[in-house]
Amino acid sequence: MNTWPVELTLDNCIKCTICVTACPVAAVTDRFPGPKYEGPQAARFRHAGQPTPDHSVDYCSGCRVCNMVCPTGVRIAEINARARASMVAQGALSWRTRLRNNVLARPETLGRWGYRVAPLLNALLHSTWARAAAHVLLGIDRRAPLPTLVREPFTMWFHGRPTPRGAKRRVIYFHGCSTQYYEPRVGRAAVRLLEAHGFEVIVPPQTCCGLPLLSNGEFEAARALYRDNVRRLVGYARQGYPIVGTSTSCTLTLKEEAPELLDIHDDDARLLAERTFDLSEFLVSLAEEGESTPVDLQPVARRALYHAPCQYRAHRLGAPSLELLRRIPELDLVESRADCCGIAGTYGFKREKYDIAMRVGRPLFDQVRESGVSVVICDSETCRWQLAHATGVPAVHPVELLAKAYGV
Repeated sequence: MNTWPVELTLDNCIKCTICVTACPVAAVTDRFPGPKYEGPQAARFRHAGQPTPDHSVDYCSGCRVCNMVCPTGVRIAEINARARASMVAQGALSWRTRLRNNVLARPETLGRWGYRVAPLLNALLHSTWARAAAHVLLGIDRRAPLPTLVREPFTMWFHGRPTPRGAKRRVIYFHGCSTQYYEPRVGRAAVRLLEAHGFEVIVPPQTCCGLPLLSNGEFEAARALYRDNVRRLVGYARQGYPIVGTSTSCTLTLKEEAPELLDIHDDDARLLAERTFDLSEFLVSLAEEGESTPVDLQPVARRALYHAPCQYRAHRLGAPSLELLRRIPELDLVESRADCCGIAGTYGFKREKYDIAMRVGRPLFDQVRESGVSVVICDSETCRWQLAHATGVPAVHPVELLAKAYGV
């Protein structure tokens, strides 16, 4: 976890423009001039309490491709995120835009109150007239891939099942909003797979990681969520238990996104970051330490394309999911050649950005169609929704195929 203020990295910029040539957004629209111009260059003209000099920074998707290619370590995406937060704090966004952004950035609120009437709410939210109204009144694009709420949240399944006995090790599972209210199948697969490796899985009370709010510049609301999760989880970290998540965005937020953007670097935040792992990262580490449960994996005869999402690559872990998937017999894997699918969390749901997001993702969509795969594999929930929406090919989390190969 980096403890330096991200703004201090701007003087490392050597104006090489590598970030501009790599930026997937700048490549498809003139509304965003590029990371160098909006990040380190514009940041020199931003002063505390003063209006930002350029509102086009809001067209940064936060994909972090710029960070990954920067040869001198400038934290461009984070500089842009802070600029967006300044715009929010200064009232530079219209009330309608802030309302839209907050609606999109609070999936837990909708899920917590909506699952009880999921069939009715799904029919309402996915109806033509409701999508048209949201498009006009809120600026949520009518074509965007809204997820479907489930009637049984993940924790309802987890706490309602018999508790397995005999495990000698414990792991804490951070499920995230998507698994809780939209894709509980991912959590069920993760729990079964961890139990197959000899762990007792503990699912403590938790809240949204706060990344959607951070991405929309709502830092104070995100701060409250992050502090709440630290309070709920740090006790387990102190006991030495690993905290494992299936949403690569959530785990990155707990590891570094929230601490860096919010300047929270106390001992509890640092400990939580050290004990948080992406699921594939955790499983690969078990194998490297010789602790993985030996098992003959069952064949999964599918041709599949694996796409590593931007947030996952930002972990700087290599490709642990791809490493695990390659162990599955008869799984014919095609590796994505694309940097980004375009959705970038809530970015592609917005009316003014939907077409940009689709243009960013077009090379990936074309590869999916041309490769003839029957399924797409991706670690990020919003990327899965985007890929299924754009290609018509089902999209799953790596843990779903791993659980199938393990026979659990």
